[in-house]
Amino acid sequence: VAAMQPSTDWHLKENAREHHTSKFSSDELIVRRGQAFTVTFNGTEQPEENLIFIAETGPKPSKAAKTLATFGISSTASTKGWSAVLQSSSSSSMSISISSPHNAVIGRYKLSVQTTASGSSSTANLGTFVLLFNPWSSGDDVFMPSKAECEEYVLEEFGIIFAGNKNHISGFGWNFGQFQEDILNICLAIMDRSLYYRQDPATDVSHRNDPKYLGRVLSAMVNANDDQGVVLGNWSGTYEDGKNPTSWTGSGEILQSWKKSGFKPVRYGQCWVFAAVLTTVLRCLGIPTRTITNFSSAHDADGNLRVDEFYDSSGNHLEKGADSIWNFHVWNESWFTRSDLGPSYSGWQILDATPQEESGGIYQCGPASRSAIKEGEVDLEYDCPFVFAEVNADCMYWNLDLATGKKTLIFSKSTEIGAFISTKAVGRDDRVDVTKDYKYEEGSRQERDIFKKARKKLGLEDKFDPTAPTPKEIEQKPDISGKFKVAGSLEVGKDLNLLLVLENLQSDAKTVHVNMTAWSTLYTRRPIREIWKDSMSVTLSPKEEKQFPINIKYNEYQQQITTDKTIQVTAICHVEHGIQVLVQRNIALDNPGIDVQVLGEAKVNKEVDVEVAFTNPIDTEVMNCVLQVEGSDLLTGILELRIPPLKANEKSSTKFKLIPSEAGTKHLLVNFSCDKFADIKTFKVINVIN
Repeated sequence: VAAMQPSTDWHLKENAREHHTSKFSSDELIVRRGQAFTVTFNGTEQPEENLIFIAETGPKPSKAAKTLATFGISSTASTKGWSAVLQSSSSSSMSISISSPHNAVIGRYKLSVQTTASGSSSTANLGTFVLLFNPWSSGDDVFMPSKAECEEYVLEEFGIIFAGNKNHISGFGWNFGQFQEDILNICLAIMDRSLYYRQDPATDVSHRNDPKYLGRVLSAMVNANDDQGVVLGNWSGTYEDGKNPTSWTGSGEILQSWKKSGFKPVRYGQCWVFAAVLTTVLRCLGIPTRTITNFSSAHDADGNLRVDEFYDSSGNHLEKGADSIWNFHVWNESWFTRSDLGPSYSGWQILDATPQEESGGIYQCGPASRSAIKEGEVDLEYDCPFVFAEVNADCMYWNLDLATGKKTLIFSKSTEIGAFISTKAVGRDDRVDVTKDYKYEEGSRQERDIFKKARKKLGLEDKFDPTAPTPKEIEQKPDISGKFKVAGSLEVGKDLNLLLVLENLQSDAKTVHVNMTAWSTLYTRRPIREIWKDSMSVTLSPKEEKQFPINIKYNEYQQQITTDKTIQVTAICHVEHGIQVLVQRNIALDNPGIDVQVLGEAKVNKEVDVEVAFTNPIDTEVMNCVLQVEGSDLLTGILELRIPPLKANEKSSTKFKLIPSEAGTKHLLVNFSCDKFADIKTFKVINVIN
């Protein structure tokens, strides 16, 4: 029997409202699992008992893999499988309420109806719909009891990512844009391009009901390593053949370029870009997700819960060994249950898409249960030792004699790593500190006990480590102490004024020979170019404290500085007849400001003018000025405006128009760049009214 082609009404508006999917821009039905949706179709003249519905997903739908369901009409919705309940029917059409199970596979489904009449059956395709995770539903693995948290971690398209360093935390806005046109399709395409899918498509699709599986797969797919994933990392300091990682303001442009290029990795990303793109993908699929910034973050490459930094006798930070301490590192937390570990490990799970170390042969990381990290349960899946080290590793600072290869411990510190762990507040543009959710108070007995427990579980307690310092080295006490103090403002375009403060801790005079360097670095503290060096000999009377001013002029560092705007200043102090003392400080400079004004009231579908003003703060001309603007519900895509060069201290003012498409609190992201200042970022909150 030739199948008649019924016409289907998917009740897009009503279903989307019920399922919290109204923000998607799509003509396709998008619903969440474990919740009923209504569909009306006509053209079946059959009594209801003769109808069988078929919902199927993936390349080889099968009942065993839970990627195929067949169900007739029943009087009530099933709590276990798929079901259909008749809402109303007339001679020509029928309205059905369809429910999916709480643990259904997510993705794009085909829905068809099979009719049987006088012994022969025919099947008619009703169309496709997309099924997502449902954090509003108590049966779902991603259920989040707080509605405000669901709004923030699934529906909010604006985020703030924290950066800088622990002495100087800054934040910048990001447009996650998970509801922008085509982003959902791109997220579905990402899943279908993973190594797991390529090896065994049917099995991969059957695991897509599990947020811990998808979180892990997507942490691998967001970086380009192994699988031609979305973003290619670059930590070299040169980005000519791509976009500088600091220049992005949202994930939409990155995901769209990946698709447009025929799925070639987008150049370039660094940690916050990987974390932001993963946030977009997971929020889009319905898994509550946020970005987390860890300051003084350890990259412990060899798994000994220790990071070693090496300096030569001039005070140059040497790139030696695979360990490093980053000024900050950004990863993700996603919210779901851990049926594999038990209820006490459910809740926030750490995922990290930055390709730092392989896990199971692939650059992927997590999900690591946050409570497992806090309790030192480093033997639990997945990748807990690496994450534990990021927030807890001990630091060892060594002097390396380049001629002989001999290394001498300068000092060790157990309270350096994992500070001011930060995320954006729910419903507000503020920073929230979550350090206490990752570890017990620094220096407390509990915190040291957990560290010992983790070392023990990793087998580090019992095994001799020839690279570790001796107890005698660790216990040695220096004769002097030192620190760098900032005197004045830390702004690109201004001179950098510091004080080196040295104090004699002993009751006899000390002669100290000091070698100082300043290098421009990346945010990973990788040294890029030398800016300045100097040396001096000083004598400190008993218990004396002395201050030595250091002035590094703008024209000395301007050519050398990276777009991360970070400088590491080091003084290595050789004390006569005493042990060496290392004084170092990482400095994050701020860009000058830009001012954004909305001229008039912002109303839905009405033009409103915005003005952006920038004053060139330096005494030379700045050129190649570009203004980039984006913001969900305020404009489509990215607006790019070229601005004429600005003479010394000249002010520019640029106007453009927005047409907001939706009411509510919206964020406009503005990024201004020129040859002397890279990526001056700000955001403006705009309240749009109907």
